[in-house]
Amino acid sequence: MIWYPYAQMKTLDAPIKIDHAKGVHLYTEDGHDLIDSVSSWWSVIHGYNHPEINEAISGQLEKFAHVMMGGLTHEPVQRLSDKLAQWLPGDLDYCFFSDSGSVAVEVALKMALQFNTNRGSDRDMILALEHAYHGDTFKAMEVGDDEDYHFAFGNSNEKKMGVVHIPTEIAALEKTFSEYGKRLTCFIVEPLLQGAGGMRMYDVSFLKRARQLCDEYDVLFIFDEVATGFGRTGNRFVADLVLPDILVLGKALTGGYIGHAVTVANKRVWEGFMSDDPTHAFMHGPTFMGNALACCAALKSIELFEREDYLSKIRRIEEITRREMEGFSDPRVREVRIMGGCVCIEVYDGKSLDGFRKFAYDRGVFSRTFLKYMYAMVPYIITENELVTVLSVMKEWFSK
Repeated sequence: MIWYPYAQMKTLDAPIKIDHAKGVHLYTEDGHDLIDSVSSWWSVIHGYNHPEINEAISGQLEKFAHVMMGGLTHEPVQRLSDKLAQWLPGDLDYCFFSDSGSVAVEVALKMALQFNTNRGSDRDMILALEHAYHGDTFKAMEVGDDEDYHFAFGNSNEKKMGVVHIPTEIAALEKTFSEYGKRLTCFIVEPLLQGAGGMRMYDVSFLKRARQLCDEYDVLFIFDEVATGFGRTGNRFVADLVLPDILVLGKALTGGYIGHAVTVANKRVWEGFMSDDPTHAFMHGPTFMGNALACCAALKSIELFEREDYLSKIRRIEEITRREMEGFSDPRVREVRIMGGCVCIEVYDGKSLDGFRKFAYDRGVFSRTFLKYMYAMVPYIITENELVTVLSVMKEWFSK
């Protein structure tokens, strides 16, 4: 029996069985053709079955699929590390690979804690945002702030210790640093766009002020760009606008082909672990970190992103989305939010979205609402007609 994610198995609707996929299209076992409006949880930015990524993986597969990184290394992981160091802003040069975004967030938080421990600090708190989602592993859940996902902590997050959550308001930010700044190891955010926490969007001025305060209080600033990275906000990375100390990437890193992620630190963090003292080493090592197939997929994914000028594609997606959603309203709709390659319709009552998945399916679109949010995060290769189809189905739901 498969235990499916984010679902009560007793009442689960039967999952849609996919036979094959190409471009933005999912083809079901019973013959339906569905436009994927959510890019398989926002990762498949190049579409499915891309010939160049296929070739990159198959070429490496003829050599070997994986070797451990404990005492071994290989050319694809070295090339990917070098490419990220060259490609990312500032001195984000030091790459620690892992196998999922949640684990990469755990690595970042552990890195921030030990950075302070190594220098003899007794800092013991983390700052995060209200409505934050950073993954489903334990510390990632603690810095998250949405009881709709993490029932293990109870209905009011009362079991979460040592984490302060604030709204994306500069006044709250300044007040919290004034009160807790000398106790904070780090401040972790999804920059500009909070994904699974409700597709909430906020202004870059908040991040700029946070950067100033982190410098003033000697707090590490962590950007979780697992969802926002690789263009989803309309920026290549939000780190291009405001430079963090640690950057977390995943999802689109491999174009959605293979689970892989990376936690990238700056020189200051890196040097915080360089010591003759063996207890200052970073003791973490996922079995599949630096997987050779994933590294080859990531290298080709980055090449496609650069070569095909994906930022122009994303700007066009945003232009079409704003055009198609202009004037749209409904008494059930609280707000429509658009940023880069993301559009979200938030409703007042999540029950008003019940049945939308089947409604979209019958009209040739795969969609997955959550809580009070109907959204689209399409693959960047989508055509205008395909995108208009997705947006039309979303609007049509409210006309019935």
